[in-house]
Amino acid sequence: MLDEVEPKCSVKFSLAIAMGDFSHYHLPATQCSSDMFSSIFRSNGFIPDTNWNEKFHIAGDFVWIIWDEVGEDKFEREKVLLDLEQECLEVYRRKVDRANISRARLHQEVAEAEAEFTHLLLSLGERSLPGRPEKRAGSLKEQLDSITPALQEMRLRKEERLNQFRAVQGQIQKISAEIAGNSHNEPSTIVVNENDLSLKRLEEYQNELQRLYNEKNERLQQVEKYIDMIHSLSTILGKDSSAIIMEVHPSLNDLCGITKNISDTILDKLNITVESLFEEKKNRLDKLHHLGKALSNLWNLMDTPYSERHPFSHVIHLLSLSSAEVTDPGSLTLEIVQQTEAEVKRLDQLKASKMKELFQKKQEELELICKKSHVEIPSREEMNNIINLINSGEIDHSDLLLSMDEQISRAKEEASSRKAIMEKVEKWMLARDEERWLEEYSRDENRYSVSRGAHKNLRRAERARIMVSRIPALVDMLIKMTGSWEEERNKVFLYDQVPLMAILEEYNVLRREKEEDMKRQQPWEKKRIQIQVVERENTYTSRPSTSSRRLPSRSLNGALDSSVIMNKRLSMGIQQLPSNSINSGNQGVSFIKDGSNALRKKIFGDPAFTSQMR
Repeated sequence: MLDEVEPKCSVKFSLAIAMGDFSHYHLPATQCSSDMFSSIFRSNGFIPDTNWNEKFHIAGDFVWIIWDEVGEDKFEREKVLLDLEQECLEVYRRKVDRANISRARLHQEVAEAEAEFTHLLLSLGERSLPGRPEKRAGSLKEQLDSITPALQEMRLRKEERLNQFRAVQGQIQKISAEIAGNSHNEPSTIVVNENDLSLKRLEEYQNELQRLYNEKNERLQQVEKYIDMIHSLSTILGKDSSAIIMEVHPSLNDLCGITKNISDTILDKLNITVESLFEEKKNRLDKLHHLGKALSNLWNLMDTPYSERHPFSHVIHLLSLSSAEVTDPGSLTLEIVQQTEAEVKRLDQLKASKMKELFQKKQEELELICKKSHVEIPSREEMNNIINLINSGEIDHSDLLLSMDEQISRAKEEASSRKAIMEKVEKWMLARDEERWLEEYSRDENRYSVSRGAHKNLRRAERARIMVSRIPALVDMLIKMTGSWEEERNKVFLYDQVPLMAILEEYNVLRREKEEDMKRQQPWEKKRIQIQVVERENTYTSRPSTSSRRLPSRSLNGALDSSVIMNKRLSMGIQQLPSNSINSGNQGVSFIKDGSNALRKKIFGDPAFTSQMR
């Protein structure tokens, strides 16, 4: 029977089973026996057991008995059997589909488990697991049951490794934020690369974390070092260290209770702050060194008592210390600097006052020497300017006094070198005064009259004639001495700013002209004297008249003319001569005094001469 069914049912039915479609197959009941089903099952890979065949035969026989008893026709029987066959095949198809789906699912689960296991091995960086079977054996469920424990263990390892990565990366993120100065920000979500969870990668993260820990510790130590330096320098300078630290960043204050900011910006600010404090310390120490030296000099200069020095003894002590050696608290406070400045200013003012007095005394001494020696005296205006410089502190007092001492020394040396000449000049001046008096006395017509004091005038006239007779020799000696002096020092000998040599030469010229004039007037003078004698003899009065007669206009005019000519010569000679001074150009003090007119009037006694020189 199977041979008959085979071409019609076996192949097509197998395809129907595979396709799940039995609607096109209408097999008669006689052709769908248990053998046929058994053959179909075997062709599809299923082997039914023997009990199934027996049960199928019993059920088929029972149905045929019922149908025979009932009297069902053949067509109905075939229809019922066909329906039964369809229902059986439908149930079978569903069961087969479920079995196939279950098998496929198991295949997929086994494959996924294998793939996940392999991926976990790769991501964890492990080559194999000791509990994993090396080869696939047994059914799919057995294979799945054999790989599941190893997979669970790998999953646990992965979760543990993930936790390690999260912990390490979280610490890295936290410390990196602290180093970057963003610790106050909310931490971002940690993303772990699950494709690389190897121990090597974890070790790299741990090394990075250790490096960050070391960097954090170094930064904390550096911050603490900066803070300690700020405290130390602030104590020395008398500043509030807490305010300075808070100005850098509030987190650096321990009282705030927050994590210290250790970013590069804060380290730079701390470094700048420390450098500025060091610079301020150095500047204050340099200033106190300068003020201390000034104090010491002022104390020594003015013999300041110990009671006034004692409050500033610590400033003097700082003179021997460098910036690194100054560690005492409050030794460089701003108050100390201000007090020292005020003391130096007070002593400077006191020194200026005393120096001004001393300068004025030396100025008077210099003027006295110059006046006695008839040399150029410093101008009052320039001396006032120097006093103003003393008051303003724009001139060094010691240098000024040294300059004045040098000027006084040179003035004394100049006076000493001029002493012999000046003594002769004084004698010449006295003789010249007597000469002028004698000239006036000679012009007095009543000089021989009997009057009170006439005999004294006669005796003085005798002495004056003796002195006048010595003038030429005295002048010649002065000319010789002055010439030697000028040749020795290579400068002009000035007497009250007038060249003495020119004065002497002018005097000689004027004296010779007067002698010639007197020779020309001598005959007329004899006649005048004779006339006066005759008049006296003819006079009967006991007292002679005291009125004097004027000299002839010719003689006076001649004397004035000669005087004017000589004055012009003297003026030209003075203009050609260089000026003379006791001071060198380095001293910066010029000596100017307008005394030439008084000198000429004193020597020559002629208003015309004085006016001509003007």
